[in-house]
Amino acid sequence: MFYTVARYVVNFIFWLFNGRYHVTGRQFLPSQTNYILVGPHRALWDMIYFALAAWPKKFTFMAKKELFKNPILRWILVNANAFSVDRENPGPSAIKTPVHRLKDSHLSLIMFPTGSRHSQEMKGGAIMISKLARVPLVPVIYQGPVTLKDFFNPFKRGQVHIAFGEPIQLGKKQRVDHATMDMLDDQLQTAFTKLDQHVNPNWVYVDPHPEKAK
Repeated sequence: MFYTVARYVVNFIFWLFNGRYHVTGRQFLPSQTNYILVGPHRALWDMIYFALAAWPKKFTFMAKKELFKNPILRWILVNANAFSVDRENPGPSAIKTPVHRLKDSHLSLIMFPTGSRHSQEMKGGAIMISKLARVPLVPVIYQGPVTLKDFFNPFKRGQVHIAFGEPIQLGKKQRVDHATMDMLDDQLQTAFTKLDQHVNPNWVYVDPHPEKAK
């Protein structure tokens, strides 16, 4: 109930401040099975748009453990189907929890394969979870404002676009080794590029707060 009510409230707020968003590729979303939405992390709100665009499907997602320290925020996150993950020292639960939810509930999963808005390096968590839960990976991209200033700019309303791509399914007997990881990473990156080209080939993501080199 909370998830459904929150969906309508957030959808209205986003429309109020940024106008109508656009969606393409909904036909690629599996209707008979759970799945993992995977896309490059470009804005604080892109995950929310992914969930809105895939409605009525409901999702679970990872949230860093620090967010659960606040009791009010923890209540919101738990009721929004989030689960806690220690990003610095992820344990087995970072894999086991989403696999369990994908296999034993009606919830699909949203993940960012790079893990951060400030990294372009692909990580293998989504691939491993996909293999263990036996669900497909569905590539998705966000194009739109990436800063709060632009998001609330009345002259830039209606520029959010979400695009879904064709599902990628690992074979039952396919081993998840380094070669497979590299192949699937390339496949996902190619899918992201194709989706970006399809939506707007001139749109380029620029990290507004890049991490400083150590």
